[in-house]
Amino acid sequence: MPDSDSHRLPDQFRAGLRLVFVGTAASTRSAAVGHYYAHPGNRFWRALHEAGITPRRYRPDEFAALLDLGIGFTDLSKTGAGMDHAIARQSFDVTGFRTKIEMFRPNTIAFTSKKAASLFYDKPTSALALGRQPQMNDFPGVFVLPSPSGAASGHWTLQPWRELAQWIAEP
Repeated sequence: MPDSDSHRLPDQFRAGLRLVFVGTAASTRSAAVGHYYAHPGNRFWRALHEAGITPRRYRPDEFAALLDLGIGFTDLSKTGAGMDHAIARQSFDVTGFRTKIEMFRPNTIAFTSKKAASLFYDKPTSALALGRQPQMNDFPGVFVLPSPSGAASGHWTLQPWRELAQWIAEP
């Protein structure tokens, strides 16, 4: 799918969120319906509940309701849509993402794939471990989660999601 503003998912931010999920870009399905993690094969919504991050299993069309739980959403590419390898490299806006994080100051950010984290850290995915990352000066805590995409099912594990749930529950 070509890069286009018509495929943009709205950021879900407000000051002081406890958690912001960060993807690479909307999937083709998410772009078409306007909801984060909307493909039926995506494990995101099930993982949130099974890990204990949300009290119930939400649907993709309820993503805005998670603001009431202190959870927000964004992507590194707000214009691209589709599989990561098909998204134009120049559509990833890490500087813009950092600016949003500095403005809204969430407690924790969680990249929903090693690919998203690799773009942020400017490192190969092989150089990144799943789970909590070393603290960076004046930046929220960072987690790297395995991609919930059905396309990444060979690398799926719920454990880092459970570790994230435990981390954000601590005072």
